[in-house]
Amino acid sequence: MSGFVFETVPRIICEQGGITRLGELAADLGAKRLFIVTDAGLVKAGLLDKALESLKSAGQDATVYAEVLADPPEERVEAAVQAALEAKADGVVGLGGGSSMDTAKLVALLACTQQALPSVYGIGLAKGPRLPLIQVPTTAGTGSEVTPIAIVTTPSNEKKGVVSPLLYPDLALLDSHLTLGLPPAVTAMTGVDAMVHAIEAYTSKIKKNVLSDALAVKALQLLYANLPAAVEDGKDPAVREAMLSGSLFAGMAFANAPVAAVHAFAYPLGGHFHLPHGLSNSLVLGPVLDFNLNAAQTEYAELGRAILPEHTTSNDKVAARAFLDAIRARVAAMPYAQNLREAGVQQESLPMLVKDVMQIERLLVNNPREVTEEDAHAIYQAAF
Repeated sequence: MSGFVFETVPRIICEQGGITRLGELAADLGAKRLFIVTDAGLVKAGLLDKALESLKSAGQDATVYAEVLADPPEERVEAAVQAALEAKADGVVGLGGGSSMDTAKLVALLACTQQALPSVYGIGLAKGPRLPLIQVPTTAGTGSEVTPIAIVTTPSNEKKGVVSPLLYPDLALLDSHLTLGLPPAVTAMTGVDAMVHAIEAYTSKIKKNVLSDALAVKALQLLYANLPAAVEDGKDPAVREAMLSGSLFAGMAFANAPVAAVHAFAYPLGGHFHLPHGLSNSLVLGPVLDFNLNAAQTEYAELGRAILPEHTTSNDKVAARAFLDAIRARVAAMPYAQNLREAGVQQESLPMLVKDVMQIERLLVNNPREVTEEDAHAIYQAAF
């Protein structure tokens, strides 16, 4: 076993109904004026009600910023920072999916130590300190509650990342009750997104380690086993909690063993066509797995044995193929578009997509197999 570095959040609470303790937990961090970052849909669905009641009972003030958009645009993040400054916030809560939690990370950072958002794009460029930060996921997908990464869409439709240990929250609060109303298609997209995190962390070329491996395997087992039930009837808190836990473990894994080509190929789809991130990942997952098969055969075989207990063959080639077939079948059963054409992507966009994906070297470098421009063309073509 070689040496490695592993970082994660200092505290995780997984508790059904845990949102009712938000006031107490915020007080533990010394926060009295909370800035809640979320989206309008969650406000309309009433998912903030218990959070606000808890804060009020604890004697804390709360300002709700519900203007978050999917794939958060740069100007919308900057508007959230300005709103937090005007509210004199001394603590931030991200409540929602990855877009809300990513925005919350940047608000906690930039409303405390004022830096221009474009100046912190990249790895390790952010400077602290930041405001106390609590993340509360309402989907089981991004794992953003335990990652040091925030993704922003620039005015030129590029996906830029801010990567810094400062973005790890002080607390990740998982309450499966907040996910019970998640629609089947969203459950499916976010669940597959989490599976991609686990798979890519386990096959990551540079920083893969024994701890990220253990988390990725457990994540994939939970997600693969529970995704069908969560999509078919998502009212079981135990199933939803298993999905949240799987997403969390996958997030912890890929925060330390970074994602690779699946995410790289997905980002231009989100940037140009505004497809949900989980859907973008799903559409390119099969072609990328096929492309990586020879280079990652051992890892795919190990994952296959982990999720298919009945598949005990010692033949890695057979086990790896069984893994790919199982993942493809799981994705094919999901209630959303199954190829780029169905998702509204035009064939003539392929050169643009290829050009863009080849610029995402920070992710492609983690892939188990080098990707050339010709390879990129073939992968996108296979996804049509």
